[in-house]
Amino acid sequence: MKNLQEYFEIGQIVNTYGIKGFVKVVPFTDDVKRFENLKNIYIDYKGNLILMTIEEVAYNKNNVLLKFKELPDINMVEKYKGCFIKIKRSDAVKLPKDSYFIADLIGIEVQTEEGRILGKVDDIFKTGSNDVYVIKDELGKQILLPAIKDVIKNIDVENKKMIVNLIKGLE
Repeated sequence: MKNLQEYFEIGQIVNTYGIKGFVKVVPFTDDVKRFENLKNIYIDYKGNLILMTIEEVAYNKNNVLLKFKELPDINMVEKYKGCFIKIKRSDAVKLPKDSYFIADLIGIEVQTEEGRILGKVDDIFKTGSNDVYVIKDELGKQILLPAIKDVIKNIDVENKKMIVNLIKGLE
């Protein structure tokens, strides 16, 4: 797979937790329990990826608490506040058919079945029933497209192209 992101952000360290070296992480994943299946993660510290071994996983409200083997106390984890946690693509969960990683969709070109370029995927947000893709053209005009089969006809992440059918009311 060419040009696909090698690492995915799966959370952000927002604070320390207790004195034993736990960090409080806001998860960016649909399944917070997936942290329990990871042995290692990377902390993106000032552009450098630092490999960490997960020693313990706990939960606090909507946050994940992580303890790393390499960071035994609060003084060692302080400096990582605000840092993002990443994993290798190969450690990511396997997605069901017709599901995509957000990182692979952001920036891909969107065009109609007739070949008219609408812009690029700028953002994705979740609603109750389906995701909504925010398409932005070079002038900054936005179109919101529901991620449903009637609208999204084809997604080719390798070639960074999405083909859509603009059903009535979307333009």
